[in-house]
Amino acid sequence: MVEPGESLQETVVRELAEETGLTATPADVRLLGTLLDRVDGVVRLTVAAEVTAWQGEPADQPGEKVGDWRWYALDRLPQELFVCSAQALTAWRPGLPIDHTPAHFTPYEIA
Repeated sequence: MVEPGESLQETVVRELAEETGLTATPADVRLLGTLLDRVDGVVRLTVAAEVTAWQGEPADQPGEKVGDWRWYALDRLPQELFVCSAQALTAWRPGLPIDHTPAHFTPYEIA
C-alpha cells in the first residue's frame, strides 16, 4: 500500500524490504503499468513493477503475513499463483504460460 507522500518506486522498495528483507533503491525500480480487475465486486488496482537490482537474501520477515511465498525460476512456476502476481508476471512477460483472472493492463511509457 502506498503511504502518504511516498512515490510508487519508494513504495516498491519499502514493501520489498518489509516482506522479503531485500534492499533496493527507487532507481532500481521500473514501473511497468497498472492492472485493473474486479474480484467479488471489489475493483482492484495493482501497479506492476520490476526491481532490477537488490541486496541481501530473501527471507520470511517477522510479523509479515504474505502467505506461502517462494522464489521460482520462470520456467518452473507453480500452477497456483496469487492472482495479482500472475497478472503482473504476464504483463512483464506476455508469453509466460500462466492462467489467471483477466485484468486490464495499461503500460507506462518507457522513456
